[in-house]
Amino acid sequence: MKILILGAGKMGTFFCDVLSFKHEVAVYDVNLERLRFTFHAMRLSSLDEIRDFKPDLLINAVTVKYTIQAFKEILPLLPSNCIISDIASVKNGLPEFYATCDHPFVSTHPMFGPTFASLSNLANENAIIIAESDHLGKVFFKDLYNELNLNIFEYTFTQHDETIAYSLSIPFASTLVFASIMKHQEAPGTTFKRHMAIAKGLMSEDDYLLQEILFNTHTTEQLNNIQRQLTRLQQIVASKDSIEMKKYLNEVRSNIE
Repeated sequence: MKILILGAGKMGTFFCDVLSFKHEVAVYDVNLERLRFTFHAMRLSSLDEIRDFKPDLLINAVTVKYTIQAFKEILPLLPSNCIISDIASVKNGLPEFYATCDHPFVSTHPMFGPTFASLSNLANENAIIIAESDHLGKVFFKDLYNELNLNIFEYTFTQHDETIAYSLSIPFASTLVFASIMKHQEAPGTTFKRHMAIAKGLMSEDDYLLQEILFNTHTTEQLNNIQRQLTRLQQIVASKDSIEMKKYLNEVRSNIE
């Protein structure tokens, strides 16, 4: 299969590495410097080269802020039967775009990233494939993700957004609150250092990505849950209520078992 990857960032390069030994892969990026780190694949630097390549599958791996913009720029250059795909963690606007693009599509979300995951060992990581996607596109990504030993889930666009609000918005918001009250520690403990490492990793992510994840329609509900639990914990601590603290800790342990 001829596969075109848009974007030679961390995830684009990862997909190139994974796919290039079994498929004919080409990578296009407007930043030519990034193509220096692309191996076992064609390096495309012009739109004419994309037209001549005639891919069977397009994987859009550009920064989430430019996902739809990149699609619009490239679509006129693709064969009509080319399957287009995204791996975006934020699907805002994509269902509406796909409904009007006249191409078969497949939308997936690898639930791991280069910031925290070990890309050489993904056995404990997950991936979501959007249910509304084209059948052949779903088959391709299911086979790929199975080869990577990922746990695969099929959700609708709506179910995906609900899942992201829970699985990303909660830890993102919690980490932001932790980092917002930080001060330098001369002798930090192990737990503090682990939290700080997570915070530094999060803050290395693209600002637009963080914004769009937190602006998810379902995030407000999750933030309200965090506020309620903080208020409850604050009341227990203020009153030094040992019985309520024991009850609270047992509930937390039950949640994470």
